[in-house]
Amino acid sequence: MDHAALISALGTFLRPDQLLTSDEDCSVYAFDGTALLHQRPACVALPESREEVTELLALCNQRGVPVVPRGSGTGLAGGSVPSQGGVALCLVRLNQILELDAANLVMVVQPGVLTQQIADAAQAAGLFYPPDPGSIKISTIGGNVANNSGGLRGLKYGVTRDYVMGLEVVLADGQVLDTGNKCVKDVAGFTLKDLFIGSEGMLGVITKITLKLVPAPASKKTLLGLYDEMTQAAATVSAIIAHKIIPCTLEFLDRTTIECVEAHANIGLPTDCEAVLLMEVDGHPAQVAEQAAQIEAIAREGGARSVRLAASEEEAQQLAAARRTAFSALARLAPTVVLEDVTVPRSELAAMVAYVQEVGQRHQVRVGTFGHFGDGNLHPTFLCDERDAEEMARVEKAMTEVFAHAVELGGTITGEHGVGLAKKPYLPGQLGPVGLEILKRVKTAFDPKGILNRGNMFD
Repeated sequence: MDHAALISALGTFLRPDQLLTSDEDCSVYAFDGTALLHQRPACVALPESREEVTELLALCNQRGVPVVPRGSGTGLAGGSVPSQGGVALCLVRLNQILELDAANLVMVVQPGVLTQQIADAAQAAGLFYPPDPGSIKISTIGGNVANNSGGLRGLKYGVTRDYVMGLEVVLADGQVLDTGNKCVKDVAGFTLKDLFIGSEGMLGVITKITLKLVPAPASKKTLLGLYDEMTQAAATVSAIIAHKIIPCTLEFLDRTTIECVEAHANIGLPTDCEAVLLMEVDGHPAQVAEQAAQIEAIAREGGARSVRLAASEEEAQQLAAARRTAFSALARLAPTVVLEDVTVPRSELAAMVAYVQEVGQRHQVRVGTFGHFGDGNLHPTFLCDERDAEEMARVEKAMTEVFAHAVELGGTITGEHGVGLAKKPYLPGQLGPVGLEILKRVKTAFDPKGILNRGNMFD
């Protein structure tokens, strides 16, 4: 690849401030939120229109130059690390909310809009955009769609895929594909938009997104349950679901994470309990009051040491913040934090958490676990130092065992972070040869020259 010729060609339709080439500028785009992974791109492109994206992809496809689409770079699987060099295509300047159509309960946005901005705009119109990844304040909606991001409200409201009605996508050769629309029902042909949701930038570059909104819930209540045993917390989750109550949030922290969060945020969490459950219900005020009372009773019957009901919206936000700050709180304890992401059936949650703890002890690595107990999604977080090769080898062995055990329990190696570069070695163990071959065929159909996110997910 002739870098000088490539940059000269890109400069024919991108301004100097849209094309970064220095080591200092490009180094910022050499990594995302994943520990240990980095690779400098040849250059960084910052398009401001779909037409510029089209020109760039057509040019790079013609020359066989790798292109890695990215947003804010908050990914946790190395999905936007330009492992093959090439062009880092950063879409943060495509950042407009194009339409809020209250009559049809939809919003049309560009990929660089922050997720929090979408939530705020919906709220201002009396509507609700439910997906809320932990990075909601800084992640872009394009990245959310590309990774099918989840979040704290996934149990009741689902994930990003459930709110994408249509996409405008620029394909690898520069052609533009429109798939989906504002219609609630549409079965004309294959549902192509679903191929791009969670595709990690390997099939096309998303330039416009039509999102479904829902009416805002009229009321909500937040509870915090404290447990001396993780099995009691897991049993409480199962009991809540068995009573046909679907909370909008059902999160947990283990003891290591509780200690870190309390030291970081100082919100009054006891550091001598083994698990904390954050439980929130929303909807009609009468139903919310009834369900909150039921959940409190179920939690107490399930062995909760105490159950705390937030007395105000401010206190509810403070309790939710305890869960949201888990990653940053843990990150204060070690130079390197490896945040992982596995999902198992709810019935296997307690066993999986116990296994993670046992693996950490056996390999002598410190690990804290938190996550979405309601939908079985756990985040084992390894605290280590990447400068210590021997320690990192132990972390790698521990992670490999955790992924394998999750699959053995009928789970998956990733519930919401994606495969990227970090989990690429573990994907064949979950999908098997046939599943992996089908992925490769789909990739080839959309991107015959393999320029988009080359080397991501599989070779």
